[in-house]
Parts: sequence; structure tokens; C-alpha cells
Amino acid sequence: MNIRQNILLRVYLSFGLIVLFAVAVLIRLGDVQFVEGQKWRAMADSLSTKYVSVEAARGNIYSVDGSLLATSIPEYELRMDTYAGGIADDKVFNAKVDSLSLALSGFFKDKSAKAYSRYLRSARQDRQRYLLIKRKVDYQELKVIRTFPLYNIGKYTGGLIAVQQNKRIKPFKFLAARTIGYKNENVANGVGLEGAYGEYINGESGKRLMQRIAGGVWMPINDEAEVAPTEGADIISTIDINMQDLAQSALEKQLIASDAHHGAVVLMEVKTGEIRAIANYTKVAPGKYKETFNYAIAGNQDPGSTFKVASYMALLEDNMVDTNSMIGTGSYQIPGKLIKDSHGSIGVVTVKRAFEESSNAAIAQMVNTHYRNDQAKFTDHLYDWHLNEKLVLQIPGEAQPVVKNPKNTSWNKNMTLAQMAYGYEMQLTPLKMLSFYNAIANNGRYVAPIFVKEIRKLGNPIKQFQARVINEQIASPKTIKKMQALLEGVFTNGTGKSLASKFYPIAGKTGTAQVADGNRGYKANRQYQSSFCGYFPADNPKYSLIVVINDPKGVYYAALVAGPPFREIADRIYASDAQMYNKMSSHLVGNTVNPEAKLGPSKPVKRVYGAFGIKALYAAKTAKLDTNNGVAYEEFNTVKGLMPDIKGMGLKDALFLTGNAGLKTKVKGSGRVVAQSIAAGSRIGRGLALIIELQ
Repeated sequence: MNIRQNILLRVYLSFGLIVLFAVAVLIRLGDVQFVEGQKWRAMADSLSTKYVSVEAARGNIYSVDGSLLATSIPEYELRMDTYAGGIADDKVFNAKVDSLSLALSGFFKDKSAKAYSRYLRSARQDRQRYLLIKRKVDYQELKVIRTFPLYNIGKYTGGLIAVQQNKRIKPFKFLAARTIGYKNENVANGVGLEGAYGEYINGESGKRLMQRIAGGVWMPINDEAEVAPTEGADIISTIDINMQDLAQSALEKQLIASDAHHGAVVLMEVKTGEIRAIANYTKVAPGKYKETFNYAIAGNQDPGSTFKVASYMALLEDNMVDTNSMIGTGSYQIPGKLIKDSHGSIGVVTVKRAFEESSNAAIAQMVNTHYRNDQAKFTDHLYDWHLNEKLVLQIPGEAQPVVKNPKNTSWNKNMTLAQMAYGYEMQLTPLKMLSFYNAIANNGRYVAPIFVKEIRKLGNPIKQFQARVINEQIASPKTIKKMQALLEGVFTNGTGKSLASKFYPIAGKTGTAQVADGNRGYKANRQYQSSFCGYFPADNPKYSLIVVINDPKGVYYAALVAGPPFREIADRIYASDAQMYNKMSSHLVGNTVNPEAKLGPSKPVKRVYGAFGIKALYAAKTAKLDTNNGVAYEEFNTVKGLMPDIKGMGLKDALFLTGNAGLKTKVKGSGRVVAQSIAAGSRIGRGLALIIELQ
């Protein structure tokens, strides 16, 4: 064999070996892909893990009186690993699956036991590791389900997988729903308190290790999250749930009676600026109203005659007029428009009387006459009072007020000033108007409304809020006193006279405004807004209140439309708040004996008496008051081995003592113990029979 042949032989041999190796690789690849493919794919799935975020339970929202307005409760999605460790043996699964099916059918009542059995057996054959059993199961239901056959084998081995989710609920449902708001990923900052305080309420998410199983389904490896989520902080709002219920009820009733399109009510505490109630309703069907939009903070419209307080205050502050100055009513002509009083002329009257009767002609004439040559002087007052600025509320959605000045391109030097005088050519929300009235009630101290008092974490305050002072004194004390007298006069002599109360004084102003229909103006479709804004009791203001009814049908004058809910809310609040009865004399009861208490442990009795403001000094079996206004007690003590005196006790306390003593007690009657078969002080032993009679 020559050298050339030797080389060729070696090349052929090497090439052959390479070909054989390639064929072997291809055969092995085919075997892995097609013969062992399912096995390896399942293994790849089982080796795929990842951490997923676990949402934390959101913090609670409370009313100022401690009522729960919003909370998160656990809700579970139930799934089953049909090959979990404890039920991997077919004998264990088959022996109990029918019993489990019967239990599930009887509990959920959604399908028969046979249907459940077929469902579970089929899933077992398909080797399903994450079979859906039921969604939206609460904690109490889960506790029962854990006792079912197979599931009671063990938390991790019985196959039951409970995936916790947090469900947000409002215990009072529709009360203050718009103010409480909701979390919405599609809405920037969310809605209401839920959105505004999300950084506190949301808490910190946890981490859970998930495993991908056959079919691309991810299931938790463990029942508990590897990194536990941290619950959110609690929000203490300023809302009073009883006042909120009253406000919504009164508003809805009037909206139905007037067949109005929408309305709003806001109740505010004068000194603190805390919002006690805020209600907004929109007609969704004939006679049916829901909270769909927060008109109180976002509903910008011409305020109408309620704005006259600002016009009169500017005139009084600049000494242009006084309350006893004389002015004509009925009509006032400006270029291009005749301003008329809807009720007709009441002649030449005092400025005070013109305010009480809400004369448009009078205020337009006064403002136009005194500020015509320096129109900015009038609007400067409005800007100094920050009426053109947002209140910077604690909840999102506040509308930007629109208050013109002579620099605006839309300013008409012949018409705008006169029309602004009685509340047109501007845009203010009901809450903005109420806040201004609240400043008058608060002797000139202008505070921004607040909706949240405090943020708490684990019961401890982490942040507290007080009303921001917008203006320490919006006008001179002299002017404020005159404005307070004008507002009281509306109820004693003016448009609010029919709504005056004989029990307490009210101060406020009616407002009836024609509402523009979008770009079509005022004449296209005549609509009115009826408003009533004021405070009570006028001699020592505690609450300010505004009621706005939009597009009432038929009668639209404020005193007849917005007035009744204003009066109803004020009456009910005044009747329920004893602190406002500052002129009522106290009547003391002559009896010096407290209600009789049953004999027994003193701690619960002390708690009850403490709630009534009666201090507990020491213990006695009589409930006589001592000279120090305390209640005398005697602590009840027992001696082991001796029969206690249980006469005078309630059944619960009596059975507690006799049970601890080992006695077998038979009970006759109801009420408190009047007789016992074993005399007090007798020696007793465990198992001894005792008969007690109650009456």
C-alpha cells in the first residue's frame, strides 16, 4: 500500500466515524424530542420558579365617631393539587374522593355529588396540580372546607390550596361612598380618600414563590408567602356617620320631590374646618339617584345670590355703603341688559332690607355705581379672599375656581361688574362657597376644609392634620359683625323667614341662579340652581351648611327647594347635640339611688357606671351614692372548698363560680338567683349536685 492509499483510507475512516457520530446525535435528539419529550417538558416546568408580588391588606378608613367606613377582608380562591403528598396513593384518594364530593356538593349546592366526583377523578387522571374548586370563598367558609375528607389530612398534604386575595368592602355601602372613593389603576391618584392616601393605606406588598407546572400554570409552592406583606395604615376621617346618613337622606328626598337632575350637601364644623358630611346625588332613572360625581368639590357653576355676601362685604369694607343706607329695588339698567328682581320691586329700602329680600337690582346698582371707575378694586377683594384659588383639598378632583378681573379678555366693562355682583360670570364650587360663609361664621378666620384628622399605624398616630388657615382675618371685625347681622336678618325678616326655627337662630342666604346650558347659553333650555348656604346656631356657630339642588322641575326658588333639606339637617343635628343647648337650664333628678346592679364581679359594673360619669370608689352590695358622688362596691371573693353566696347574681356569673367549684348545677327559672340548695359557707366537694332558682 502506497502512501497515497494509506492517507485516503485514514480520511475515509475519519469521515465515516464523523457521519456515524452525527447519526447517533440525530437519533438521540429525536428520542429526547419525541419519545421522552413529555417527561423532559414536565421536568422543565417543575424546575421553573419565580417570585410574585402578594398584595397587602389595605388599611381601614374610619369615621370621626369610630365607625368603619372601608376595610379589607380576606377572600380565597380554592384550588386542589390532585397529586399532593398526602393523597398521592390511589387508595387514599379513591377511598375519600366520593365523600369529599358529597361534602362539596352539600356545601356549595352548585352541582351534584356525582358531578363533583367525575370532575375530581378526571383531574386526577390528567394529573392536574392546580385544579380550580371555587372562587370567592370567605374565611369562615374556608374553615369549614378544611374539615372535609382529603382536605383534613394536612395543611400541605391534603391537596387543598387556598390563594388569599383581599376584597375591599364598605360596611355602610353607599354612605359617603364618593368621599371614601376607591383604588383604580386607570385613574391617576385614584378617587377620594382611597386614592389620596394610597401611599399609607396600600401597605407593603409581600413575595410568594410560585412554581410553573404542566400546562404553563403557576401555583404557589407554600401556603404562606415567603415574604409576608405589611398591612396599610388606617385613616381617621372627619365624617360623622350619623350626620352623613342624615345629609344623604334629606338630599335624596328633596331631589325626588323636585325631580331635579342632581344635588349636593356639605356640612362643615366652623372652628375646625372638618367636613362632617358630604353628599352628592345624580339622577340615573326616574326617582332614582346615585353618587356618580362629586359636585361639591368639582361642580363649578355660577353661584347666584349666595355670592352676594362677598359683594356686600366688599362694599361695607370699603365704607361705600352701610346697612342703613337707602337703595332702590325692582330693576337696574346697564348697557345691553335690564337687571330685574324676580319678585318685583319693594321700593326704596335700606341696604339691610335689600340683602334680606335678595334684590339683584340693588346689589348690581351699588357695585356698579361705586366701583365703575375702578373695577379692579372690587375684584381685588375677591382675589385677596382667595376666591380665585383652589382650597387645596386632601382629596383629588377639586375644580379650579373662575373669578374674572378687568385684565381678562372676556371682561366687559359695561356688564361684567354688575353681573358679578349677584353671582354670575364666575364659576365656584359649593364647597368653595361654603368655606367663605364658614369664615364669616368663624369671625373672619378663613380655614380650608379637611377630610382626614389622623393616620394611624397599629393603633398609634403617625400623622395628624389640622385645618390650614387661608386668611387669619378676611375683613375687619366691624364688617364681619355687620355681615353676620345681615345673614341672620334673612331668617328673621327675609327670604328665609319661613325656615326660621323658634328653638335656635340660623344665619344664611338663599340663592336662585339660572344655569347656562353649555355653549347654548341661558335661553336655550331654562334651568335653575337653588342654593341655601348658612350656619347655626347663629349666636354661637358650630356648623356651616350648604344645600345645592340643580335643575328642579316646577318650583325652583331656593327657599322652597334647597331650604327644606337645610332646615331638616340643621334641626336634627341641633336636637342631637346637647352642647348647643347653651341657653337651656339644667334639671337635676332628685333620686340618689343608681339602677340596681346584679351581684358579681365589680369590673363590668364599674365600666357601665363609668360610662355614665359615675365614679367607682370601693365595693358594696348596695348601689347608694356616697357623699363624694361615687358608687360604693364590695369586691366579691370566694373561699376554696366553701359554698359561695350566689344570691342576687345573674346566671352567667353564678354558673362560672359553681362550675369552677366542680358542682353539678341544675337551673330553674330565669332572672337572678333567689335560692340555692346548698347554703352559703357550707363545705363542698367536686361532683356535688346543686339546684339554683332564678326569678
